[in-house]
Amino acid sequence: MQAKTMAALVAGLAIGGPVGAQWLNYPTPGVPRLASGKPNILAPAPRTADRKPDLSGIWGLNSPCPADGCSDYTAAPEFLNMGASLKDGLPYQPWAAELVKKRTAELGRNDPVAWCKPAGAVRLWTYPPPRKIVQLPGLVVVLSERDVGFRQIFTDGRPLPKDPDPSWNGYSSGKWEGDTLVVQTIGFRDGIWLDRNGSPMTEAAKMTERFRRVNYGRLEIEVTIDDPKAYTKPWAVKLNEAIVLNTELLDYYCLDNEKDAGHMVTK
Repeated sequence: MQAKTMAALVAGLAIGGPVGAQWLNYPTPGVPRLASGKPNILAPAPRTADRKPDLSGIWGLNSPCPADGCSDYTAAPEFLNMGASLKDGLPYQPWAAELVKKRTAELGRNDPVAWCKPAGAVRLWTYPPPRKIVQLPGLVVVLSERDVGFRQIFTDGRPLPKDPDPSWNGYSSGKWEGDTLVVQTIGFRDGIWLDRNGSPMTEAAKMTERFRRVNYGRLEIEVTIDDPKAYTKPWAVKLNEAIVLNTELLDYYCLDNEKDAGHMVTK
């Protein structure tokens, strides 16, 4: 629902006149290039003044389009099933396995995202619309095109809160281990969906992310979830983001001109 709306918005802005075209096609500064003039996405990752890898940029899913092109945003396998790359799938607790089976059979009708609620910190990386990372001294900000959302990752050495108010994105504190940014997040609210199939995450969850900018064009994010209420053991998946050049985020708010909710099947 949302992706189709966004695709139509992008198409409308792209053909709406010179201002829209200039905004969407404004050249990204500092792009390394090959002798042919094409972007050299395999060039070394840029670095900040303190010589840390710079994660900044607009990032999208590394999901190729079919030969005849993409008719809409592409989604990573993890958008539908967070355990798609795991041999045995996610290690659900029995109650969680039954819940996912039910939610999948219902085609995700109660998915918070389908009702224009926040996607949460995990799905921010797998949702089709792009996201922008802004890396500053002491802080990494993630701006999501979906619902004009944001997430803060503090890198100023502050500890995680001892008794946080539950939230969709939780509370994140990170530190550099060599060229890898390691982020710990706690304080999630109960009832978050990790994927379209309805894999649950509870308020007991702790998340560890390992960010590594492999080269100029690729960002690797290893996500580890430790949620003993919903899963029998911690599990990890590796996500790949590709740099998106010569564009910017657009305001996309799910409830703008929303007309689907009245026709959705409810409980």
